[in-house]
Amino acid sequence: MGDLEIRAAAVEDIPAIVGMLADDPLGARRESPGDLTPYLSALERISADANQRLVVAVREGRVVGTLQLTIVPGLSRRGATRSIIEGVRVHADERGSGLGTRFIEWAIEESRRENCRLVQLTSDSTRTDAHRFYERLGFEASHVGFKLQL
Repeated sequence: MGDLEIRAAAVEDIPAIVGMLADDPLGARRESPGDLTPYLSALERISADANQRLVVAVREGRVVGTLQLTIVPGLSRRGATRSIIEGVRVHADERGSGLGTRFIEWAIEESRRENCRLVQLTSDSTRTDAHRFYERLGFEASHVGFKLQL
């Protein structure tokens, strides 16, 4: 895989992160790479929350992936802590390189380090390739998700 660093996202990474978020049919409709203001504000809120990890994968000084990991303490499952993986993106020219697998493995290990008993994620119902990817990594499509736009 070559030299790959997974580290906390920084302000200077925001243009690359937003570019990856917008680089697919779903993201192209909901992201605004021309105005980074809301993303910079979000980074501040994420960075201030000890239960949030917004990370980037960097190869040769270039951001090639991103994901957000949220640690959620809870009462269900006998007071279990769980993690949620969100916003997983791999740069188009890195897809198929094994980076996605390495990224998800990092998130699982970080979840174990935080004593999580469950790792969960959602994936848009149209992302069938992503569903196969997560199933190959041992995730089960066990629930039906719902959203309410506010």
